[in-house]
Amino acid sequence: MDITPFIRELLFSHDCVIVPGFGGFIGNYASSRIDKTTSTFYPPVKQISFNRNLKSNDGLLAGRISERMLINFNEAVNLIEEFVSAVRERIEEDEKVIFDNIGVFSNNNEGSIQFEPDRNVNYYPGSFGLESFQFSPAEGYDVRKRITRHIERDTERGYSTRVFLWRAAIIVPLVALATIVPLKTNLLRPRFETTTFNPLIKTEPEIGSNSKPESILVVPVKEEELPPAGSKSSEQIVSDLPGDNSGVPSEEGRFLLITGSFRLRENADQQAGILKEAGFNPEIITAANGFFRVSAMRCIDLSAAIEKKNDLEKRFPGTWVRKF
Repeated sequence: MDITPFIRELLFSHDCVIVPGFGGFIGNYASSRIDKTTSTFYPPVKQISFNRNLKSNDGLLAGRISERMLINFNEAVNLIEEFVSAVRERIEEDEKVIFDNIGVFSNNNEGSIQFEPDRNVNYYPGSFGLESFQFSPAEGYDVRKRITRHIERDTERGYSTRVFLWRAAIIVPLVALATIVPLKTNLLRPRFETTTFNPLIKTEPEIGSNSKPESILVVPVKEEELPPAGSKSSEQIVSDLPGDNSGVPSEEGRFLLITGSFRLRENADQQAGILKEAGFNPEIITAANGFFRVSAMRCIDLSAAIEKKNDLEKRFPGTWVRKF
């Protein structure tokens, strides 16, 4: 039986494989190298040599044969002995015995066994099956010039980096200063007016218009600010406001409860809708300054208007009374 397949299998994972009674195969590692005379690159390799003095049975080869062929150890040893006897007999008859992908055995002039390894097989797993190859070097290529060029490039890169850092150190504070100063002085803050649909938020003020104020404006008046009995009546207080020289008119609903004033009509419509859902009969009045005022209701006298205003302020803060 030919046991060389088991020897080859063990050579990939072991540096020494002994064939009892015949000799031992030894794997010698050689690193990758370059042959400059032929411009040949060689991968790392495990070169196989043979030592005929290693004849003791270490159990490695017999154990592998027993494992693979499912036989006991003694039977594996007997197979090895039969193989060795056949090989020795052929060598003594001056016949070359070839171990496939391992090497060739022959008898030299002195009657000793001579081994010539097969150099086309690499038993080193770390070579990943790489083979030798030739590569002609580029003519006129001087590696020293490349090194010098890298040094010059790194110097230029270092200089440009320093220049950039210096510029950043000057420009960044200036940009920060140019941003902070206008914000502090309100130079960059846009002058626009905002409003909200939330009835609990105060409405936008009527400022920024070039139109003159209306002749009769009534500021919110609290009940405790009304004069005591015997003094000027509340109606007289309203009629005495600037621009009102006509006295107290007699028609109904001469006091309006304004819940909001908006620059945009759609915002006024939104609040009017909220008032209507709450059970009021809202009106939208266009003021002289272009704003749209939302009136929740009309009142006959000032006292009733003030009382209603205090109730409305719970849902519409900033509600005021205006004489119509």
